[in-house]
Amino acid sequence: QVQLVESGGGLVQAGGSLRLSCAASGLTFSSYFMAWFRQAPGKEREFVAAISRSGGNTYYADSVKDRFTISRDNAKNTVFLQMNSLKPEDTAVYYCAADLALGTYSRRAGSYDFWGQGTQVTVSS
Repeated sequence: QVQLVESGGGLVQAGGSLRLSCAASGLTFSSYFMAWFRQAPGKEREFVAAISRSGGNTYYADSVKDRFTISRDNAKNTVFLQMNSLKPEDTAVYYCAADLALGTYSRRAGSYDFWGQGTQVTVSS
């Protein structure tokens, strides 16, 4: 069965960096758009970043643009999220997701076919 397993979360001070990883199995990884979403307590799950099948195109939420970088390694079935200049408002559970999109990517969580279990990121002020 399909599994997406996130890792790399933790506690970091404001201004610090973290690198999240999501290892995929049970699917043809290079056929899927991959994305990161996050969900803070009491809030809806929100789009963070997405990357095309080849990795040639990336997309970001305005709130993380120029601070976060999404990338993928199709040979290792892994997607990454490099997070720099972290802010307390970045605190959330971060999820990776896979979308077998026929067209372009989506920012809607409901469009994604598979999800990981999430990894906690906490940014202290």
